[in-house]
Amino acid sequence: MEVLSFVCAALLCTVLVHGKPTVRKERVINKDPELSRKAYEDNNSFQYDHDAFLGKEEAKTFDQLSPEESKDKLGKIVDRIDSNIDGYITTAELKSWIKRVQKRYVYENVAKVWTDYDLNKDNQISWEEYKQATYGYYLANPEEFDESTDQFSFKKMLPRDERRFKTADLNRDLAADREEFTSFLHPEEFDHMRDTVVLETLEDIDKNGDGHVDEDEYITDMFAHEDGGPEPDWVKTEREQFSDFRDLNKDGKMDMEEIRHWIMPQDYDHAQAEARHLVYESDQDKDEMLTKEEILENWNMFVGSQATNYGEDLTKNHDEL
Repeated sequence: MEVLSFVCAALLCTVLVHGKPTVRKERVINKDPELSRKAYEDNNSFQYDHDAFLGKEEAKTFDQLSPEESKDKLGKIVDRIDSNIDGYITTAELKSWIKRVQKRYVYENVAKVWTDYDLNKDNQISWEEYKQATYGYYLANPEEFDESTDQFSFKKMLPRDERRFKTADLNRDLAADREEFTSFLHPEEFDHMRDTVVLETLEDIDKNGDGHVDEDEYITDMFAHEDGGPEPDWVKTEREQFSDFRDLNKDGKMDMEEIRHWIMPQDYDHAQAEARHLVYESDQDKDEMLTKEEILENWNMFVGSQATNYGEDLTKNHDEL
């Protein structure tokens, strides 16, 4: 869900605006295990690892290295993952490493944008600083924004961001330190922000404002039926998913708890699934553990997975990890 292109152009024309409203594009925080399994089965080139878990741009960092360089530096990562130094990498060790890398990526992302918002350089970001950096142009020039066509209007997004900021601001001083600002920008990573994620998802999809998401709203969020032709098969499948798995109490709509169950499935651990996948695909002797030799034999999968943080760990000094 994007703000319209003319809004983006207006923002780019001013130095007052450094950021953008916190619009959430993806719904499900943890991937459906069945979909993940199918993707692994259907794609032997590891493109799923690169695109689904890494992002297309970040994954390109691996292309800078030759296979020999990659294997050499991947071996150093394996030594770091082997926490008990027994020569074997278990699923638990891989899971722990992947979670660590995921978290580090979140904090690095915040570090990259910190100076854009910390306008007075006091090492914290007040709500007023964030509002000015993100909405300053809108607040100064509201007449340039067409509320009738801007689906995610700044008028709607500003109070929503303020609500999220105040939830992240645990000490209620209207200023965010790095931890609080990280939870503001990445609420899905913090337990105390999960209710906010659910509420924002409901607000995004609930077009009639009745406090629920019906089947048509659920489908419209994914598919714009513009040409009047038949729905694709995947849309029909999603309608079945809504009826069979999303609408738990079978009243024809999703409430807050059903949305929570949908976007935050409690029985699926993303890092655990990725770790199991890596072990399963590389475990040549089927002992449910990996040696360095087994990992290096299947090196292309590992440099394309979260275990190496989008390939970035292969180009970094490993003393930093």
